[in-house]
Amino acid sequence: MHKTLIVTNDFPPRPGGIQAFLHNMALRLDPERIVVYASTWKRGREGTEATALFDAEQPFKVVRDPTTMLLPTPRVTTRAAGLLREHGCESVWFGAAAPLGLMAPALRRAGARRIVATTHGHEAGWAQLPGSRRLLRRIGEGTDTITYLGEYTRSRIAAALTAGAAARMVQLPPGVDEKTFHPGSGGDAVRERLGLADRPVVVCVSRLVPRKGQDTLIRAMPAILARVPDAVLLIVGGGPYDKDLRRLAADTGVAGSVRFTGVVPWEELPAHYGAGDVFAMPCRTRRGGLDVEGLGIVYLEASATGLPVVAGDSGGAPDAVLDGETGWVVRGGSPAESADRIVTLLEDPELRRRMGERGRAWVEEKWRWDLLAEELKTLL
Repeated sequence: MHKTLIVTNDFPPRPGGIQAFLHNMALRLDPERIVVYASTWKRGREGTEATALFDAEQPFKVVRDPTTMLLPTPRVTTRAAGLLREHGCESVWFGAAAPLGLMAPALRRAGARRIVATTHGHEAGWAQLPGSRRLLRRIGEGTDTITYLGEYTRSRIAAALTAGAAARMVQLPPGVDEKTFHPGSGGDAVRERLGLADRPVVVCVSRLVPRKGQDTLIRAMPAILARVPDAVLLIVGGGPYDKDLRRLAADTGVAGSVRFTGVVPWEELPAHYGAGDVFAMPCRTRRGGLDVEGLGIVYLEASATGLPVVAGDSGGAPDAVLDGETGWVVRGGSPAESADRIVTLLEDPELRRRMGERGRAWVEEKWRWDLLAEELKTLL
């Protein structure tokens, strides 16, 4: 692998799925052969101290731009080109293709021999709008490879690229740490602490935003409780939709059967997955296709924990489920479909076991971080 400059606006300690993806990949590359150029998490003493502490703990060099939003401006492009030369980097990896991939031609002139740009869900949205679609096309022409999460994102992004750039696309999804997410992750202790030891638990681990479908699960609860009266919905995570969801649970009359944990530290997430009997997140597409699920790594983390999953049909979410084998894909926004699949799983322990075991095996076969990091090394 060439020595590589990673250019990204998405890097811890800033929280988020893209940030976790970039960090997990970086940790699996040779630390002597990478330099990270990233934005600052947030201004102020707290953000500065948290960022400095995080950077000091990394085995590789992290260079922070003073801005909280890294954009392909002339100043940022000049700084990236300077870092490329200073550290003798021959490859560049844009952690998110849009918009940072617009710097590719300048970095090529600065000496980059290989440029890889990774896409996530938002680039699929860019591909639908004329202005951003043209920018995406420029990014495709300036890079050697654009990576994609799954078939949904590939098909939409490829439609915005030239035929040559589309042909160079390679799949590079996020992975799962199967040693962290596993059936013995501590779920029993969480159930005991929450007073759920003897109750069937439907768990949803995700940021609380409308697209994820926690509201659909709450609306499904009356039908679920009609057949499984002691069932409980465990909603794990925080976000701007929190108050609306709590109000909905009260208005629907199921507040006593819905538990909200709020934000949970990352190291406790595996145990919270393990607290469930079924994982469900019936995500849906919003805003005419601009607000869409890129992949849905939570389904794979649940599978690694040995749970059957119920996923929504938004965007690339179905790519993270073997429908009928590791779980089911339902119509996002349909409480009836979600309730039917969830009840079927809650009432059939053998089916839960079989789907959970198949999901665990699938993660080990295809979705391990070490396998995906080897793909990235080859690309670079």
